[in-house]
Amino acid sequence: MLELFKNIRHFIFDIDGVLTDGSLIIHPDGTLLRTMNIKDGYALQLAVKKGYSVSIISGAKGQAIQQRLTGLGVSEIYLGIEKKINVLNQLVENKKLSLDQTLYMGDDMPDLVVMKEVYLACCPSDAITEIQEIANYISPYAGGKGCVRDVIEKVLKLNQDWE
Repeated sequence: MLELFKNIRHFIFDIDGVLTDGSLIIHPDGTLLRTMNIKDGYALQLAVKKGYSVSIISGAKGQAIQQRLTGLGVSEIYLGIEKKINVLNQLVENKKLSLDQTLYMGDDMPDLVVMKEVYLACCPSDAITEIQEIANYISPYAGGKGCVRDVIEKVLKLNQDWE
């Protein structure tokens, strides 16, 4: 199984249910608040520093999400996306990624089509059944609880890029 991670150079992640646990706190002013795992954040910024491509494709929206991810060095951030496959196709067309070196991690139905197109489809342990059935790898960690770090760490360690 680990050999699947060796040639990954591009990571793509969903937000809700992957980088977060899928919970929303609704602030009295209507702002939706999410929590992200600091260990996932460490792995994201390290992957960027080591030269890996990291992209986010999510239906989620919000300035706070953009700020957090930009602060980690992620530059390819696509928020408010209804059809994720269109963004994937755009990234391939612009030669920003090669599908045979791409890992995508999703957890719910909007991720299904994209996961079928990439080399390594991954999901958190609490992903819906349909996603788990097509995933090449199911992390032992739930969304927002270290699943992102799990897959990034595997790739970086296999390539001697983990510090």
